[in-house]
Amino acid sequence: MKSLLLLSLMLLSAVAAAQPARNAADRLIGAWKLVSLEEPSGGEQAHKADCAGMFVFTREGKASVQVMYRNAQTGSAYAQGGYEASYGSYHIDDSSTFTFHIDGAIVRTLIGKDLKRAYEISGNRLTVKSTDPHEHWKVVWERY
Repeated sequence: MKSLLLLSLMLLSAVAAAQPARNAADRLIGAWKLVSLEEPSGGEQAHKADCAGMFVFTREGKASVQVMYRNAQTGSAYAQGGYEASYGSYHIDDSSTFTFHIDGAIVRTLIGKDLKRAYEISGNRLTVKSTDPHEHWKVVWERY
């Protein structure tokens, strides 16, 4: 009887420990439209890029992101011809980071990479930043 009680307590604590990650994933699920994308511009000042886009997270752990710069000559290391598109899977690392595994992308050097991202959800807004200290961009998305 004691071992059954101990096993039950262990299972309950494991479920409770997994709950915050599940709640974070639930909050990410859905489609998000691009509100703003800030990129470094030569110096330390960031500028807002003129672009539109969408980020989608599914309950099954799949993700897809697309960003179209209005000027095809602009973009980032993630874009080609002013367009950024990638898809793959994601998992929640903790309450403030997720990892986006790239299965396919317009920039083929990204395929197979794991991109760790810091995120924060406030109301209907999702803010995403790179965890790489050499990348200084910030994207704000709004739930559709």
